[in-house]
Amino acid sequence: MRRRLLLAAPLAAPLVARAQSWTPSGPIRVVVPFAAGGTTDVLARLFGQRLTETLGVSILVENRGGGGGSIGADIVAKAPPDGQVLLFHNSTFSATSAVMEFQNRAQHSLERDFAPISLGALVPTVVMVHPSVPATTVPEFIAWARQQPSPPFYGSTGPGSAGHLVGEVLKRDGNFQMEHVPFRGASLLIQDLMVGRIQFGGDQLSTGIPHIRAGALRPIAIRSTTRNRLLPEISTVREQGFPNAEILGWNGFFAPARTPEPILARLQAEIAAASRHPPLAARIDELGADPGGNSSAEFTAMVHAQVAALRPVVASLNLRAE
Repeated sequence: MRRRLLLAAPLAAPLVARAQSWTPSGPIRVVVPFAAGGTTDVLARLFGQRLTETLGVSILVENRGGGGGSIGADIVAKAPPDGQVLLFHNSTFSATSAVMEFQNRAQHSLERDFAPISLGALVPTVVMVHPSVPATTVPEFIAWARQQPSPPFYGSTGPGSAGHLVGEVLKRDGNFQMEHVPFRGASLLIQDLMVGRIQFGGDQLSTGIPHIRAGALRPIAIRSTTRNRLLPEISTVREQGFPNAEILGWNGFFAPARTPEPILARLQAEIAAASRHPPLAARIDELGADPGGNSSAEFTAMVHAQVAALRPVVASLNLRAE
């Protein structure tokens, strides 16, 4: 099985024991800020099943898509900091945070209004095209797009999302045109990409891999920092000459800011233990991902650094979530 990054297995039992002081008062709502069916939704439900067993309460996954994930995130930002309402988000959170801040339109701040709990998984992302597009790499797609009588359409999971940011970076750095089409979640994007309503799109690999294997979609680049074992022949955007389009893909848990430390400690310990639970770890591996379970401090540093890195990119693009 794939190496287990960011885990500290020998410490698991003591950490869980020390965090036992808080017990949930009832079912825990986990808000997924996208439509059902995408990788973020799938992972939230997998973690929810295991956490239901270990915490002794129901984990209720609630899909609240829209706004590139901002609508669902705002619900959690305004929830009581009592551990009963959590957010399960992905790397789009970093992108939308940078974009909304740039526009002075932020209803919440990732850094100010959320307490990162733990990384659920490092999840690869992939760039795909409809099979009718004669391209196997990003440069080939750009060459094809330049020859079209009108700009092709590309999809993202919402205005200001990671996919929106990557699309605009490729347009600028590749000197060509595309039209942006936002969706409320990856599953909806994939549906329109498979029928050819859009020609180009990207999201977490596990959302697209069944359709790639069936020949309904064609991968042309890995958007994450390294190649992935499920598609080892597909090079990264950096390898293809587009380093600015590289974004580390992740999924993770957040609580509202000001959530007491004993609550965060219990949740972090249980999430870390869940990521090592053999059936869940096997499912994460099947998705081409690597389990997380890092500390709250490590996860906080990771996501805050990503937001900081994306701020100048957003400013250089004058990117707007509209």
